[in-house]
Amino acid sequence: MTALRSILFYLGIAPFTVLFCLLGVLLLPLPRRARYYTVIQWSRVALWWLRVSCGLRWRVRGIENIPAEAGVILCKHQSAWETMSLQFVFPPHCQVVKRELLWVPFFGWGLASLNPIAIDRKAGAKALRAVLKEGQRRLAEGWWVLIFPEGTRVPVDQPGKYSPSGAALAAMAGRPIIPVAHNAGLFWRRQALRKDSGVIDLVIGPPILPDGRSANELTQAAEAWIEQTCRQLPPFSADRAEASSLRQPHP
Repeated sequence: MTALRSILFYLGIAPFTVLFCLLGVLLLPLPRRARYYTVIQWSRVALWWLRVSCGLRWRVRGIENIPAEAGVILCKHQSAWETMSLQFVFPPHCQVVKRELLWVPFFGWGLASLNPIAIDRKAGAKALRAVLKEGQRRLAEGWWVLIFPEGTRVPVDQPGKYSPSGAALAAMAGRPIIPVAHNAGLFWRRQALRKDSGVIDLVIGPPILPDGRSANELTQAAEAWIEQTCRQLPPFSADRAEASSLRQPHP
């Protein structure tokens, strides 16, 4: 049944994906915020359909830790789920992505309409300069910046290597780092079509302020909080989720 429900999810979301990606191209002449609020409705549909077709829901702790000032979000990366859900947890933000994603038909077109910070990962120092330059500009404009410090999706039981680029941006711009931990990889596994039912827990940590610390020190602080928190997040059954008093977003 799990396999059939997973197939149903993809069959149901496919036409909406094409529709919203084409819509994103048509909206390119509009201001960035107008495009953002329109295109992220695809994520709203996807998360709703994921709940209906696969029985996969989610809940959030730590909303009160999100400051009013735009900052840098450093999030654990285990699946595609977090790229969608964070759009309904944090204020408008842009994501640092590898530029190859913009070349993917349909999906890349929709992603481009959100004006991400696209970088060439192989460029080394040049890529870091791009993150720092564009990131500071977006922060100054009131946009949050989302960075997955591990760079790619990693299995739920394997910590990845954390890049200091996000912390360097926060230090240079004088903005807080907001660490985010979750266990989405238990239900939506890396490079897997299968979607297991249950409840994903997402936890937002207290802001980590630059306070004159180096990028490496800030990265270590964020990594320590994220990895420790992830180890405290076991999978939860749907029945247990019904009885929980934790906040349950309804995208």
